[in-house]
Amino acid sequence: MHMAAGSSTAAVLRESVEPGPRRRAVLELTVGYLLILMVIWTPRPWQARIYFVAAGFIVFATWRSWRDLHAMGWRSRNLWRSAWIMGAATLVSAIAIVCAERMGTLHAPPTPTLFVRRFVGYIIFACVQQFLLQDYFLLRLLDAGLRPRAAAIAAAILFALAHLPSPILTILTFIWGLIAAAWFLRYRSLYALAVSHIILGVTLAMCIPGPTIRNMRVGLGYLTYRPPHTHHLSH
Repeated sequence: MHMAAGSSTAAVLRESVEPGPRRRAVLELTVGYLLILMVIWTPRPWQARIYFVAAGFIVFATWRSWRDLHAMGWRSRNLWRSAWIMGAATLVSAIAIVCAERMGTLHAPPTPTLFVRRFVGYIIFACVQQFLLQDYFLLRLLDAGLRPRAAAIAAAILFALAHLPSPILTILTFIWGLIAAAWFLRYRSLYALAVSHIILGVTLAMCIPGPTIRNMRVGLGYLTYRPPHTHHLSH
């Protein structure tokens, strides 16, 4: 009887404690996402200030709710098991480059040095995006009580909405976000997804003319984009 009473007491305690982490996950997700949207939609110079506030909050929230490296996808043991997503991204990239070259829209940097100078910032940003999508959005959606499939869909929606009002990026990031979230839940490898994200993002930037995709800008930057007065498809 004592054991039964102890078990029932423990169950009550679990039920009373459980909503706390869920509420915290929802709060961190909401505040973090709103700050990201504010960065995207705020004009300068306030944008830079809000950027540091958003970065600080996300780093603090990640530290506060830190979990093991496997859950965060930071271990390399699943890298080779999940490596074929990088191969798939490379194949998609090769097909897109061939098609863009035939259509006359390919504008790849002519030298490796120019390639690095042009895309080094995006390479870093792509890794940050995968961290936000998987370790910040997806894991908190799971902590909030969503089932894995629903959490993956919700994470992809949040990821896509952050790319408004660009129609091309919104559609593509929803598709990629859904695939990436489902992949992360299966393999827990952030590295493979980051590399795949870099491959696909750089390919998109090289294959679609800058004015068409507005140099991959989103939010206020998309609305205020002004193309050069004289440009060719390769610009």
